[in-house]
Amino acid sequence: MTALEDPTATGTSQAARSAGRHLWMHFARMHGRDGANPVPVITRGEGVHLWDDRGRRILDGLAGLFVVQAGHGRRELAEVAARQASELAYFPVWGYTTPPAAELAERLAHLAPGDLNRVFFTSGGGEAVESAWKVAKQYFTLLGRPAKHKVISRATAYHGTTHGALAITGLPAMKKDFEPLAPGGFRVPNTNLYRHPEFDGDAEALGRWAADRVEEAILFEGADTVAAVVVEPVQNSGGCLTAPPSYFARLREICDRHDVLLVSDEVINAFGRQGHPFACAKFGLTPDIVTCAKGMTSGYGPLGAMIASDRVMEPFLAPGVTFPHGYTWGGHPVSAAVALANLDLMEREDLYGRVLGNAAGFETTLRRLLDLPIVGDVRGDGYFWAIELVKDRQTRETFDAGERERLVKQFLPGALLDNGLYCRPDDRGDVVVQLAPPLVAGQAEFDEMEQILRHTLTEAWSLVG
Repeated sequence: MTALEDPTATGTSQAARSAGRHLWMHFARMHGRDGANPVPVITRGEGVHLWDDRGRRILDGLAGLFVVQAGHGRRELAEVAARQASELAYFPVWGYTTPPAAELAERLAHLAPGDLNRVFFTSGGGEAVESAWKVAKQYFTLLGRPAKHKVISRATAYHGTTHGALAITGLPAMKKDFEPLAPGGFRVPNTNLYRHPEFDGDAEALGRWAADRVEEAILFEGADTVAAVVVEPVQNSGGCLTAPPSYFARLREICDRHDVLLVSDEVINAFGRQGHPFACAKFGLTPDIVTCAKGMTSGYGPLGAMIASDRVMEPFLAPGVTFPHGYTWGGHPVSAAVALANLDLMEREDLYGRVLGNAAGFETTLRRLLDLPIVGDVRGDGYFWAIELVKDRQTRETFDAGERERLVKQFLPGALLDNGLYCRPDDRGDVVVQLAPPLVAGQAEFDEMEQILRHTLTEAWSLVG
């Protein structure tokens, strides 16, 4: 199977050579990238497809990085950015505002559930999580309870790379090179039903058990020391881990009982990935704070936000109080203008409804892969799915370190791209392949993904089976 050729490709091998010599890539191995293993170069995108410098057409099965909701090549969004840049390219929101920032804050407040009415802009998602922790700590300090500073999050969960957000992240391997981190991060079990066979597929029972572990952690640490619980509606790392609505309702009860703020980290989940502007609303959760980014602009500008409830904001409105925290690019007028246009586009084309209407078909298509011996589980929600790969389907045995190296690091990324699909092989928890296409994708793209995955995973099984 080969990717389709782009007759307009000009070839940009110089970009690969330059990247190999000078570009420090994120989350990537750098060895040998200026030699036989050149950096892949993506040159353009249109709709759900990308093209590289070799002229290959590639299906974008990850929306860039869970970002490009409206698809690539949306000229109207680029034109909005150009108009705003020509009128006012930059001004900070440090005690000031711009019309796009003010309008976007109001728009997000109207979209968010409950009384989440105060929007603090950041450059991206990790900064939004960092901001949420700092807000939670200062909130309780302003209330005369400075000992409430700890944060509880779930095992394997990823919440960002800054020292604070990394302390909330539940991935030990990502932290070990940067320790000591900010103190105060504590972990509880996640809701991976496949890896809890003792519940025999009963998501409600697992949800009750996992929620009870949150309360157990609060009580163990001391409720007078815990400021916040941070969860994703659908957990990214570990492979699209879902939970029943009763789990989130139980978390709300627990946090209310112990006066702990509940943070819904929706850096990936918000803006249509689960078929709603904010996924917490889909799962019946009304948090105290939401963090978001990525799909807010569909990637046509960098922007994130922390959205807080009126309750959280109240002590910050007292005379003389300041939140001594901010970012140069937070609320950037060009990105804010693009976000407004993107939200308009998503509503006009009913991309939320498109996800809700197509999610079952996406699931059904991916579940065809369960006939492969290497596929153990297919799980997710909306346009956000993971395929867990296993060594033995009967025992659910996973791969050892050497097999993970061959499979996830060496074989799958290149093989999938060569076969025409960009998606995410990941082993930060168990071994998974994640799929999160642009929200404009439909059944034709689902079928193409399944065919490429079937071909590639069959090859992969010959390496490790």
